[in-house]
Amino acid sequence: MRTPAPESRPVALTIAGSDSGGGAGIQADLATMAAHGVFGTSAITAVTAQNTRGVASSHVLPGDEVDAQLEAVTDDFAVGAAKTGMLATTEVIETVADHAQTFDFPLVVDPVMVATSGDRLLEPEAERAYENLLGAATVATPNADEAEVLTDIAVTDEESAREAGEAILETGVDAVLIKGGHVPGEQVRDTLVTNDTVRTFEHPRVATDATHGSGCTLAAAIAARLAKGEALEPAVGGATDFLARAVRHYYDVGEGHGAVNHMAALRNEAAREPTAEEVQAVVDRFVDADVSALVPEVGMNVVGATPYADSVAETAAVEGRITRTLSGVHPNRGVRFGASSHVARFLLSAREFFPDLRFAVNCRFDKGVEAALESLAWPVAEYDRGQQPDEVAEIEDSTMGWGARQAFGDRDEPPAAVIDRGEVGKEAVSYTH
Repeated sequence: MRTPAPESRPVALTIAGSDSGGGAGIQADLATMAAHGVFGTSAITAVTAQNTRGVASSHVLPGDEVDAQLEAVTDDFAVGAAKTGMLATTEVIETVADHAQTFDFPLVVDPVMVATSGDRLLEPEAERAYENLLGAATVATPNADEAEVLTDIAVTDEESAREAGEAILETGVDAVLIKGGHVPGEQVRDTLVTNDTVRTFEHPRVATDATHGSGCTLAAAIAARLAKGEALEPAVGGATDFLARAVRHYYDVGEGHGAVNHMAALRNEAAREPTAEEVQAVVDRFVDADVSALVPEVGMNVVGATPYADSVAETAAVEGRITRTLSGVHPNRGVRFGASSHVARFLLSAREFFPDLRFAVNCRFDKGVEAALESLAWPVAEYDRGQQPDEVAEIEDSTMGWGARQAFGDRDEPPAAVIDRGEVGKEAVSYTH
């Protein structure tokens, strides 16, 4: 008989509807909480029959059943935070609001009031009932349409988001996060408004319609972080980062638009060590093969990105690069994350066009290398850094993005090598999956 090894985890509670398609509601909330290392409990308010193409039917549970679930969870578990989603009727909203008055833990209210089509989901009496619930909440997370229902203020920019947030604060809620996903623009701006501060969290918009469940996921991520003891502002910032990654790397499932990937951040973290090991294996092969002829004057680096990498800190490389010595090539130090600058930024820029790209190495470029590439018949792209606009040349990150656009922007498949014939140096950068 083995000795048990129990594990203690923070507990969070989701009060929402069930989504049979798994992309939103209770299912999305519990997956998000698990991804944050939090034990998820639930009180189901409605059962829906839906998939990636839409909702077929919905059945709202009686208020007594919702009440019983809330009693059961809060009587037994040390709940660290809770969030609400689809509450559906006046009775359910009032039931949850009554319980919320007794909560001694943070409450995140996602006021699900408007359908994706723009239609209102609740009767006027139910919309009014939300005010009592908001008064007991730590933070509300309305999107632009829901904020307009609550305030009659059309949210079209940062200023109107702030105005709507300040109006919702009058209900007694401690903070309001006006989500920017429904506001047009290249950037998604989520605006957190409190009585003391206004903070905007900004992320590049992802060109996808696979956003079903994004509101649920964001609210659940905030609740999970609050349950772990994070302060509100970093909890919201971390949750928006979590959602941005989950939307970009969405699950391609079903015949509709797919589903938000609640596990992207967790799987990305789990892939760090294997990624570093793969980089080290390539470095060892280069040392054994003595690739001195391919090492440029600035040194060579091998860079590996985790599967869902969005920053240099999520790329592994040789600290100090690989250099030529009298006896061959030698890595100056070990492999660590964040060790590369130039090559890592180029790889990340290339991933904007081909997200499956994981590894890159910069090599010397001369006539011999050019002849070798021709003999291999690999697909090759090139760009001339001397042709980049002056305003781009002044910013290193912009240079990487500009170069990637020249090399990858009009291709169906990524090239095996990219040649830079620019004035600042001749260097070939090759990429493999």
